[in-house]
Amino acid sequence: MTTLVAKEHRIYTDTRSLKAYLLNNIKKNGGWVNAHMHGDRAFTIDYEGFEVYQTQTLIEKWDTLDRIKANMTEEDYYRHFSMGIERMIEQGVTAVGSFIDVDPIAEERAINAALRARSNYEKDITIKLVNQTLKGVIDKEARYWFDKGADKVDIIGGLPRRDLRDHGEGMDAVHMDVLLQTAKAQGKMVHVHVDQFNTKDEKETELVADKTIEHGMEGRVVAIHSISITAHDEAYRQMLYEKMLKAQMMVIACPFAWIDSPRREEQGPTRNAITPADELAKAGIPVAVGTDNIADYMLPFSDGDMWEELKLLITGCRYTDLDEAINIATKNGRMVLGLEPYARV
Repeated sequence: MTTLVAKEHRIYTDTRSLKAYLLNNIKKNGGWVNAHMHGDRAFTIDYEGFEVYQTQTLIEKWDTLDRIKANMTEEDYYRHFSMGIERMIEQGVTAVGSFIDVDPIAEERAINAALRARSNYEKDITIKLVNQTLKGVIDKEARYWFDKGADKVDIIGGLPRRDLRDHGEGMDAVHMDVLLQTAKAQGKMVHVHVDQFNTKDEKETELVADKTIEHGMEGRVVAIHSISITAHDEAYRQMLYEKMLKAQMMVIACPFAWIDSPRREEQGPTRNAITPADELAKAGIPVAVGTDNIADYMLPFSDGDMWEELKLLITGCRYTDLDEAINIATKNGRMVLGLEPYARV
């Protein structure tokens, strides 16, 4: 008697199925690329941490993370980062971009561990490292650690909302100036977390586009998340896409990361909490996909499954261009990591 599990397995391995079509072509096109993760925090969730997840907002967690980071040695970071990388390798991921905390709490323990692990796995996977600016770049001590991290990574990372929170209006723009000036001087790309809260109050993707053009960094800047784009009306979105095209920006979607976005009473276009990959791709803006956090304070139930991320992106955006979905999982990921030249559509 054929079991249900056997039938399900046959469906997914049948070359006529959509999943098999996508997986086979992802492999043919160089394999999965996880364009965004936080490998140093992978698999660090515990019961106490889960209680934090249940009760705190993302902004509150930025500081609560200090508890676990302060107690992690370089060997701890090495072990957790390696666990995250091995999770990628077992899925057939060929390249990954990982943010790494370099700040007054983690200091250089996480980045040194990640550099060691990259050397260990260099025959199995390409790893691009990005410095996470969880403490901002404006405070004197935070800037010191930002500069140290910038020298050790492949890509300059940013979180402008942190300095907006700590220092007030306009300081997100100053944050972007620091990122772009540093990246330009060092000949590096920029990856920046923006528009994460699914609200029309956010226009960070537009800020990044404007600053990219101002600093002459066209084709070198990548927005991560950008889910608040969909909180704005169509006229604004189309205007924004034109700016992004002029800036030659790229975007990384991490669908599972924001699917738990809380309900709100705010009025606006009907939307979910997923990067609008369908509209961005139609506008000619390359979109890649990443897992973001894996089993940590931010995403305790994420296990870093690339198929689940792509499936949620396709489903959430009603995205029917399967060939472009393959690009999202492969070619576009290599572009946002600087492994393949940016190609204007």
